Amino acid sequence: MLFCQRSNQFSYPFSYKATFVLVVALTLFSCTNENNARKVIRAPLDRPNVIIFYLDDSAYGDYAHNGNPTIATPTISKLAYEGVNFSQFYTTSPACSASRYSLLTGRVPGRSGLDNWVIGPQHPKYLHPKELTIAEGLKQQGYRTAMFGKWHLGSPNKANGMTTDSLPLAHGFDQWLGTNVSHDYANAKLLESSFNEPQFVTGYRELASDLPSHTDISNNLTKRYTDRVVSFIKKNKAKPFFTYVAFNQPHLGLHVEPRFKGKSRRGLLGDVMGEIDASLARVLTAIDETGIKENTLIIFSSDNGPWVKFHQKKHHRYGDVRLDVGYAMPFRDGKGSNWEGGHRVPGIFYWPGVFSRGKVEQAPISTLDVLPTIFALTGVSLSTDRTIDGRDISGYLLKSSGETVKPFEFVYWGKKNQATALRHGPWKLVTDTYSQLGDNYGYQASVKTPLLFQVEHDLSESIDRAQEYTELTKSLSESLVKYQQEVDSEINFWQKTNLLFY
Repeated sequence: MLFCQRSNQFSYPFSYKATFVLVVALTLFSCTNENNARKVIRAPLDRPNVIIFYLDDSAYGDYAHNGNPTIATPTISKLAYEGVNFSQFYTTSPACSASRYSLLTGRVPGRSGLDNWVIGPQHPKYLHPKELTIAEGLKQQGYRTAMFGKWHLGSPNKANGMTTDSLPLAHGFDQWLGTNVSHDYANAKLLESSFNEPQFVTGYRELASDLPSHTDISNNLTKRYTDRVVSFIKKNKAKPFFTYVAFNQPHLGLHVEPRFKGKSRRGLLGDVMGEIDASLARVLTAIDETGIKENTLIIFSSDNGPWVKFHQKKHHRYGDVRLDVGYAMPFRDGKGSNWEGGHRVPGIFYWPGVFSRGKVEQAPISTLDVLPTIFALTGVSLSTDRTIDGRDISGYLLKSSGETVKPFEFVYWGKKNQATALRHGPWKLVTDTYSQLGDNYGYQASVKTPLLFQVEHDLSESIDRAQEYTELTKSLSESLVKYQQEVDSEINFWQKTNLLFY
């Protein structure tokens, strides 16, 4: 930053005097303009802006910096190379709704009161209004908030009385443009917050429905969201802001703006990733041009692993999409499983001048840690009237931090939001194996006969160590059972309000 100070007086020969006056005048003019341009910008640590990019079904191996040889991700890889790249980043669930719940609340899916890991458009429940989201916490600190992208945490429908509590404005967002569910649902809608008539429900207008029948709209979603993000940044550059950007891609079916189609060596999947990468480049440019680069924290991740189920068969709606699915490698399986490929996703934290630069952090973290960390960095107090399962991981991020981070203990959550595995240190205990592939890879697991893997040595979970480490297996099994009992005993918000739709 340029600091303009009053110059000391010196004695100059007359012949230099006019030149000196001109230089001083130009300097003062320059400093005045510089100060005017920057006077609206806060110190970096004073309520930093926060942008979360959350992709859909984007796999660990879909990025150049993670070793993909034919998918180019120069902008995303730049964030990894110039920020903090977590090589062991986890999402709590291998499916979208439960994963998004944990990201926004810092709580495990078992506390949600939701019945499933996916909340379809006709499901009566939704993210309960009493849950505290990142957006709601930041609004307490004077933030402007916006969401652009897929919600998938509830929809107004007949079963819930068409309630608007099921949509983003009820959960701390000032504005929203996006889909209520994944774009491949037959009745998926593109909605926008608006109080102009006509309205789908109060506060929202419907821009499109049945998205699979409107490929022109689906092809344009990534660009449409990015346009809004850039506009939001420019409009709110003088204020602290939070924006949650939940791209629909690369969830099947793949859609891309025409100018990106056919550009990647990796085919349509590479084209889609190329457009997402270009979108991030546009956002970074907007941040640079508005002078808020050092005021803005960016987090990049995905909701779960790749939909490997369709590596092997055709999609019921989109036909042969076997080559449209990404890579969980070197991890086993993908979306819809509690093998590592379902939960391991990219995890990047980027904040120039504040976070460590070019750091690969091997300590495991999860989406649960996002809310507590953002709140710690922005001065928001954690709620004391509910369990927050995540940790503040600032100690891994800040360049000069001496803060220690609490030990990592992570639970994997299954289809009915039940605990199915436990990660403790480098060890993973598995009490139930499931996969959308219908393949248990030759293993059988239960609470009585769990599996044990050392997942930092054995990335593909191919060697069961339970018989070698019987005491550790017993201890971790007891811990997992106890944890499930603790979660089950906590009355969730749905139980407290006793709202029944059936």
